[in-house]
Order: sequence, then C-alpha cells, then structure tokens
Amino acid sequence: MPPVDALDGWTRSEHTDDVAGVRTTHPVWRRGTGPGVVVIHELPGLSAGVIRFGEELVAAGYTVLLPHLFGPLGREFSNVDVARVFPRVCISRELTKLARGVTTPVAGWLRSLARDLHAEVGGPGVGALGMCFTGGFALAMMVDDSTVAPVVCQPSVPFIGLPGRAADLNLSPADADVVRRRAADGCSVLGIRYASDPLVGARFDSLASLIGDAFLRVEIEGSGHATVTEHRSQVAVDAVLEFFGERLH
Repeated sequence: MPPVDALDGWTRSEHTDDVAGVRTTHPVWRRGTGPGVVVIHELPGLSAGVIRFGEELVAAGYTVLLPHLFGPLGREFSNVDVARVFPRVCISRELTKLARGVTTPVAGWLRSLARDLHAEVGGPGVGALGMCFTGGFALAMMVDDSTVAPVVCQPSVPFIGLPGRAADLNLSPADADVVRRRAADGCSVLGIRYASDPLVGARFDSLASLIGDAFLRVEIEGSGHATVTEHRSQVAVDAVLEFFGERLH
C-alpha cells in the first residue's frame, strides 16, 4: 500500500482491456470533478510527484485518472527505485523500449480507459498527458477520437543509443497516419521539454514534421528533465492548464 498521505482523497478502482492480445488489469486512482484527464506516470512508478501534479489538475477543475502501470506507488522519486524497476520494464510485453516505428502495446488499454472516462463525464473529449518513458503514450492515445487534448512531456522512448531512435515517435506508421489526419482536422498536440534535455533527442522536430502547426512546442530554458514533476516548471504547468482549458471546457 502507498504511504498514508500520498493518495489521501483518491479513490482506487481497476480497468481491464486487451494488451497484446492478453486481458490485462491495472489499478486506477481517481479524484475530482469536471472534464476528464488521464495522467500517465513516468519511471519509476506512480510517484508522489506525479500525484501532486494530478492534484493540481483536480484543483483546476478536472476529473483525473492516474493509472498505475508499473513500479512503486506513492513514494518520492528515487534513483534507487529507477534501478530496481528498469529491468522489469525492459522485459514487459506491454511496453516498447528500443523498437522503432512501433506503438507501445499498452496504448490500446489507455485508449479504452479514456473512452470509458469520456462516456461518463461527457464533453468534447478527454485530455491525456504522458511524461518521459510514457511521453509518447499520450500521442498514441490520440488515435482514438475520445482523446482531444494530448500532452507529450519530455518523450524519451525508444531509448537513444542506437541509430535512428532519437527521432522516433513511438508510433506505428498506421497510427502516425491517424495522428496526422486528426491534427489536420483540428486536434493539436502540446509538447513540453527542457531545451537542454538530451533524452528527448529530435522527437519534437519529428512531431513538427508530422503535424506542422498543430504541434504546440514549449521549450523551457535551463537544465532539467521532468517538466511537471521532479523538475517542475510553472511555465510547463501553466501551458498544460491553458491547453486543457481551451480544449476540454
């Protein structure tokens, strides 16, 4: 169980759907009222920093879902936890790590979660935000019409180190075509990074090439990586709140 105070006021449920042909269940934590937003945690897990960011969205008037996909729950970020979780993430059938031109398998599960949330709360659709390891997951959720406000924070997968991976968007060619079409129809994508963050590689340039002016690019001066959590920037948080406010209300 998480520390007593980390998820105080949040309600736990579960969501089940197919992942790579296997029925898969993950816990989901929920809080708030208003338009729906799915926040997908980064490595090493659903940390206290991610939860605090979720609480900012709740305070701004959103129904927030925090799916718990892997790793510890409710703890402060630590490199020790990253080292412990990383090997398990690397062998998970649900997650891509190195493959190019492939959508992460858990994207279908996340799309299903967003559809259910949209069916319940209504409105034009839901927001989705991924970060670091899961940065591209929000982009993959845009393939489903229920996601109308995708936010990509410091996307870092597939891992840089081998040729061609620094520019890859963690999307299959078919999903990239859908993202391009939806962007042409008016669905914008917000991308946020620290300008000096090497883990993002050339992915923002790839997004701009894919969807043109529909890609809203925020690059923050200074050093850092986790734009809305461990290296929280008010510029980043304000950009997210403005983006959701324009598209979900």
